[in-house]
Amino acid sequence: MHRHRKLCERAVDPLEIAAGLEAHGITDRTAARFRHRDVFSLAEEMYARVSRDGDTPLPAPPAAPRMRADWVFLTLLPGALCAATVTAVQLTHGQSRLFAAAAGALAVALALRAALRRGPLSRTDADRPGPRPGAASGRTTPWTVWLVAYSLLGNGLLDSALAGGPDALPTGTADDPWPVTAAPVLALALACAPAAWTAHLFTARARRKLAGSRGLEDFAAAVRPLLLGTFALFLGAMAALLTLSTAVLHEPAAYAQALALGSLLYLARLLTTHGFTYAPAVLLTATATVEAAALATVFASRLPGFRFLATPVDTLVTTWGTGSVPALACGAAALALLVHTTRKLTRASAHAPPQPAR
Repeated sequence: MHRHRKLCERAVDPLEIAAGLEAHGITDRTAARFRHRDVFSLAEEMYARVSRDGDTPLPAPPAAPRMRADWVFLTLLPGALCAATVTAVQLTHGQSRLFAAAAGALAVALALRAALRRGPLSRTDADRPGPRPGAASGRTTPWTVWLVAYSLLGNGLLDSALAGGPDALPTGTADDPWPVTAAPVLALALACAPAAWTAHLFTARARRKLAGSRGLEDFAAAVRPLLLGTFALFLGAMAALLTLSTAVLHEPAAYAQALALGSLLYLARLLTTHGFTYAPAVLLTATATVEAAALATVFASRLPGFRFLATPVDTLVTTWGTGSVPALACGAAALALLVHTTRKLTRASAHAPPQPAR
């Protein structure tokens, strides 16, 4: 009680105390030393024994966040604008195509920023758990932009570089010496909506399980399949959108590359919304660095005496294709992030209700 007095005094219910105790390393085994069967039971006694002004009745468990029309619209907007941009690029030529691509990219970026500031993909929504106090911060925007840009231009640039090019800038078509692959980017923009909806589903169900759990291990066992099921649901939606995009744009399907990138970005955002920003920043940075290094080694191999630098990338591309470079980089990072997510988001402290504003 003395060590965690501030936590007890500002808590609005025993669930917040239980989450705070777990964040400080208190487990059910530690609670047994204080003659309690689990951390939830210990938190209830601490909540009851802390001194407060007046008798405050035990509040009901926090309600699950509701789906609102404003953020539903915002999550649909990036995909709609990206589809309009791709259509405009295909219908224009020359300088008009460049203007259409630039304006469309700016519009999609602004729409995506608005979608990430509101609703389930936001860190500041008052209706859902926010960032944990003292959470490590990390900048992910530059690396996310690089990864998306690589999915659009990287494969064509790598192919052209291995063949001795590029001799000219891309013109926005798939049959150029430096081809542009717009289907993965369009699928990612359209997947913003299922990403938000599945994140909302996970938050709401986890909040209900937190209110009904009687132990940390029980809560983790209940949330783990929910998390994996939510992730699988997003992957299914992403695969369907990718199939639709490749069919409409008549581009070859790059399922491994696009699904690996979509998984990485989804897990990174899911962790960020719950206040865990360090691991996403590290892994996104590492993935972007690997992709940049693959391109750099190919161009550096043109220097006299450095031809061997391109051997690993050349071998990989010859064996599995150009898309294998981002697929392996994003896939490895997504797998590591999935393991990290199953550890962090199955803790009660990751789903504690936000503290009321003072």
